[in-house]
Amino acid sequence: MKRSRVIIGSALAGLVAASLAAQSEAQQNPPAEKCYGITKAGQNDCGTARHSCAGKATRDRDPEDWKMVPKGTCEKAGGTLEPGERAKQGGRK
Repeated sequence: MKRSRVIIGSALAGLVAASLAAQSEAQQNPPAEKCYGITKAGQNDCGTARHSCAGKATRDRDPEDWKMVPKGTCEKAGGTLEPGERAKQGGRK
């Protein structure tokens, strides 16, 4: 077999593998959004004006703390997409 055919075949195999990996990652990581006001104390995803790190929330349902959730589920969980707004206390509708 010619060396050029081996190189071309390897390149094509690499492109196919990269394409399949990208599709798999997209299926495993659906679109997400920041949901404010649903976190429990110590379970937030990132810092705010009050603290600098994930896991530093000091109270439940703080309207400044957020958690990443699958797109379209924030309001169902009783949260809001805007920081500082008071989330619904009831949770699910």
